[in-house]
Amino acid sequence: MKRVALLLFFSLSTVLISAQTTNVSKMNRFLDSLIRLMTLEEKIGQMNQYSSDFAATGPITKDGDKQTQVRKGMIGSYLNVTGAERTRSLQEIAMQSRLKIPLLFGQDVIHGYRTIFPLPLAEAASWDMEAIELSARIAAIEASAAGIHWTFAPMVDISRDPRWGRVMEGAGEDPLLGSFIAKARVKGFQGNGFGYTDAVLACVKHFAAYGAAIGGRDYNSVDMSNRMLYETYLPPFKAAVDAGAATFMNSFNDLNGVPATGNRFLQRDILKGQWKFTGFVVSDWGSVGEMVNHGYAKDNYEAAMLAANAGSDMDMESRAYIQHLARLVKEGKVKMSVIDDAVRRILRKKYELGLFADPYKFSNVEREKQQWNNPQHLAAAKEIAAKSIVLLKNEKQLLPISKQTKKIALVGPLVKAVKEHLGFWSYDWDDDSVRVPSLYQAVQNKVGSNTQLLYAKGCELTDTSREGFAEAVTTASNADVVVIYVGETRNMSGEAKSRSNIHIPGVQEELIKAVAATGKPVVVLIAAGRPLVFNWTAENVPAILYTWWLGTKGADAIADVLFGDYNPSGKLPMTFPRSEGQIPIYYNHYNTGRPAKSETDVNYVSAYTDLVNSPQYPFGFGLSYTNFQYSEIQLNKFSLKPGETLTATVTVTNNGNFDGEEVVQLYIRDITGSVVRPVKELKAFQKIKLKKGEHKQVQFMLTANDLRFYNDKLQYMYEPGEFHLFIGGNSRDAKHVKFELKK
Repeated sequence: MKRVALLLFFSLSTVLISAQTTNVSKMNRFLDSLIRLMTLEEKIGQMNQYSSDFAATGPITKDGDKQTQVRKGMIGSYLNVTGAERTRSLQEIAMQSRLKIPLLFGQDVIHGYRTIFPLPLAEAASWDMEAIELSARIAAIEASAAGIHWTFAPMVDISRDPRWGRVMEGAGEDPLLGSFIAKARVKGFQGNGFGYTDAVLACVKHFAAYGAAIGGRDYNSVDMSNRMLYETYLPPFKAAVDAGAATFMNSFNDLNGVPATGNRFLQRDILKGQWKFTGFVVSDWGSVGEMVNHGYAKDNYEAAMLAANAGSDMDMESRAYIQHLARLVKEGKVKMSVIDDAVRRILRKKYELGLFADPYKFSNVEREKQQWNNPQHLAAAKEIAAKSIVLLKNEKQLLPISKQTKKIALVGPLVKAVKEHLGFWSYDWDDDSVRVPSLYQAVQNKVGSNTQLLYAKGCELTDTSREGFAEAVTTASNADVVVIYVGETRNMSGEAKSRSNIHIPGVQEELIKAVAATGKPVVVLIAAGRPLVFNWTAENVPAILYTWWLGTKGADAIADVLFGDYNPSGKLPMTFPRSEGQIPIYYNHYNTGRPAKSETDVNYVSAYTDLVNSPQYPFGFGLSYTNFQYSEIQLNKFSLKPGETLTATVTVTNNGNFDGEEVVQLYIRDITGSVVRPVKELKAFQKIKLKKGEHKQVQFMLTANDLRFYNDKLQYMYEPGEFHLFIGGNSRDAKHVKFELKK
């Protein structure tokens, strides 16, 4: 009888899948038929994800004959399998399984696949949602052409601690900016919708509060109030759900004593309950089994029970589900309804991708070749890289450098670096030495034959040798202007790359001091995946560009900015501290009962006795080669009632000598609340372009809903009272006006 039913299923499914459609009723009938025919073991197989042995992004775990496990339906998904040929070969094995359920191929496509874009934190500095969405769109086009169905991005964790290495993977410290970026990246990855061969499933991570790890130490515990969770750390995740994100990944940390992987409150109550998320949740690498290390589960058997019941649908690489779920179901410790719900969520995404209609639709060698060196993608990468650069200082308009300069000295350990530009979470291709220019090559291509380039390495990135200083000083002394390129190594920022010391590594800042002592005009470029501490450079060098790691065309973008072919417009998405002792430091802090009255006030106030109170650079900060002047703020009313709209208008004038872009930022402060409110909160921003001499009126509209917050009962509400409204070019320097919210 079962054989007859199986044959009937295949005959019916052929009709359904041959003309696969987004019609929900047809999809549900198909999934109902398939799930009814699946054995418990086959269902659990769909909840099991392994890494291939090609290039793992976690600890290698080789076990048994994985191909045989695919044929038996014991593996539903692979990560770290790329390339049209490889994915097709494994998919062919899956088609030998009893029910011919296709595999789902996931990969860490974090900031590009073939074409590497700036680190996500660097892209966040662009404050340009169209550029960020385009970056993700191109990454999806290239990755899907290589057989990838699913990217483990975007990471939307808010973080206020630059010691945490994974800040490079997120959007910084602000929930509003982070929410806009989360939406843009989900839209970019998922394109016009599933079923198109250039759309991949987005995976929003890490759910939740991973960026608040104590001490900035990766994988560490998180302890916070639910109000802080809802107000600061959850908004980007909610924005991603609203944007239609296909999947979520839970996080390594425990939250208030409960590991996220086994956290029912996060996964069932909030994500699948309050937010009505219909996609599936995958664990992070081995995090189901790691609940044993947390001390939350006795063994993998108990960990599997806790994770499945909490709402983790797929187990990445811990083998807890494949080894223990069947027994747990038979013993009644995990309900079959829990299994069926998880499996339906996973199969639905495979259906929506069109894999049941054509398991090989993403494994097209010709399409992969077409996207391998797409010139439009490289042009976009260069433009987005330029948008991500932040000008921190430019005394006496030292920048841009004239292309007619006779002698330019290029000094520093990164001047001739190539792969360093790609940063962490990127792919190394065999032809990178040809495709990725060094800064030296980029500058050489920019200047004319009348300009002489001088070069000295000076030192290595991390060692303590000063043997190259003398050559660097001599080289700088013979030049008209000196560009010094320093920073981290590419693998100093990223997963498991937390640092207690975030100063510029090694003796690089000593090299800057030695070269600056020549008296020559000095421009410093700083490449990193996080905010660094460089106080001497900040105070003594006339021009500084923060260049992050910008990807395949990063050096060309830097050269464009150095010589004025692009006017920098980036703004910092994180506060830059003066010292590790200030961390965590962020702009939207509470005022306390004893706020400092000045930079140097230490008289029984909230302050450090050995350091000024301000950061080195505030959130939202970034200069331009031109100057933007802000008028006073005009309000259409000074008293706002629910249902009404407050319009704030400011005129921005470009009174400098260059065309440029400016990110106009609006902040508010709720003066008195039933719970204390931050000193400032970003509520809106606009990026505008102005030609030199041009001015523009910029309008922002606010309603009472924009003034809501979570009270001590977790009610999302607004309260009448006085508000301050700020508009300016960063969180520190802004015009100011008051208004009142009435009942």
